[in-house]
Amino acid sequence: MAAAGAEERRGARGAAGPERGPGPLGSLLSRLPLAPAPAPRRRTASQCKPEPPLLRTSKRTIYTAGRPPWYSETGAPVDEAFVIGLCGGSASGKTTVATRIIEALDVPWVVLLSMDSFYKVLDEGQQALAARSDYNFDHPDAFDFELLISVLRKLKKGKSVKVPVYDFTTHSRRREWKTVYGANVIVFEGILAFANKELLKLLDMKVFVDTDSDIRLVRRLQRDIMERGRDVAGVIKQYNKFVKPAFEQYIEPTVQVADIVVPRGGENFVALDLIVQHVHSQLEKREITVRAALASAHQGQPLPKTLSVLESTPQVRGMHTIIRNKDTTRDEFIFYSKRLMRLLIEHALSFLPLKITGVSILRAGETMEQALTAVCKDIRLGKILIQTNLDTGEPELHYLRLPKEISEDYVILMDSTVSTGAAAMMAVRVLLDHDVQEDRIFLLSLLMAEMGVHSVAYAFPRVRIITTAVDKRVNEEFHIIPGIGNFGDRYFGTDGPSGWCESDGVNC
Repeated sequence: MAAAGAEERRGARGAAGPERGPGPLGSLLSRLPLAPAPAPRRRTASQCKPEPPLLRTSKRTIYTAGRPPWYSETGAPVDEAFVIGLCGGSASGKTTVATRIIEALDVPWVVLLSMDSFYKVLDEGQQALAARSDYNFDHPDAFDFELLISVLRKLKKGKSVKVPVYDFTTHSRRREWKTVYGANVIVFEGILAFANKELLKLLDMKVFVDTDSDIRLVRRLQRDIMERGRDVAGVIKQYNKFVKPAFEQYIEPTVQVADIVVPRGGENFVALDLIVQHVHSQLEKREITVRAALASAHQGQPLPKTLSVLESTPQVRGMHTIIRNKDTTRDEFIFYSKRLMRLLIEHALSFLPLKITGVSILRAGETMEQALTAVCKDIRLGKILIQTNLDTGEPELHYLRLPKEISEDYVILMDSTVSTGAAAMMAVRVLLDHDVQEDRIFLLSLLMAEMGVHSVAYAFPRVRIITTAVDKRVNEEFHIIPGIGNFGDRYFGTDGPSGWCESDGVNC
């Protein structure tokens, strides 16, 4: 995930040595392509990529796994995201270093955040100065540090954040903001990344990218001319008036606070390997196991008051008998499951106000959407994909798509079955990270194990839990006994791979 790219990547005298003479620089400048500039190139980013599981580059194949639990069995976040701060002069190669760190880390859920997204909104006078290359984009006053610190602090704590999108051609923020969520590692880069004391406190590792001043100047000229439609005279004017003095006054001195200095930027693979090894060692210390803790907790306790079970009428008991029968045909299974879902939804809506949003835990939870939309025609829907890692046994978050401003709504969270509650807990944690109030979350499931009820209720005591039945036992593989079988496979008519479970409440 990436925020927008650099505004005015400034070049000046590097710490590595004095400026080069006009010969080498003149030779480099003479090779600059000065053709008419194409449309500005936009950087794009995605929150989370469930497909494809493999990213293939020219040199390597990277496996993109899901996000393992970032919270304990109490539902509270355990560790904050690890933040790598990258500082350096304009066009020093900070973005290249960041990209190569992300590729070499080979871990899921890494966020790339650019300081350039946080330029202040310019008034008309400042816009006029910027058009004449007379506005100082390199001074600390050009950045909205208050917004930047607020966003980085929330992202480090695991919250969903909105990042402004900066337009480098018009020197303005676009109307749309980019939503960023799910950071185990945050790579934060910017020319003044080390210039603010409050910002420095949020950085767990500080890296200064040191590249020769001539190289940075040539890169800046190439970028601004080819990508941003600037003219040579304007770029050089801005460089001499603002870029070089700002580097010497604000950027170069901050090398003293760096933990690692990377000469030559992205070409220094030795330094990059050291950074990656350190981050891996920090992540290993933060590994969390949740499902085993849930399995051994809350045994013998009475069911919580937040649980509401649909009245066990002859009709409800009859439908349970049919769908729990392994010999029931798929058509009958679907028919009676839908009928039971409808009764469950209608029962849940008796507790809810009008403004609600439905969120399904994929894949089996999606089967409940039709019953919900049949009762609430215009309801907004979201989806969260959580799957069990067969090696660790832990749930992993692979994908989410939530409606805008979901924090203002009551949310019906849907899954067909809940066993240990591990997947349901992760889904609730995601909603809380998006500022949904805990007492506005209603977890709906056709069938739950007592273990799962206790797990959710203990971690999130204000979440309402609504189901049609509660079974007492799970087996050694944490499947509900007697259970309902693999609900998704029976409903969709598919056969999952051996040992594969789409949620934590199925008999595979």
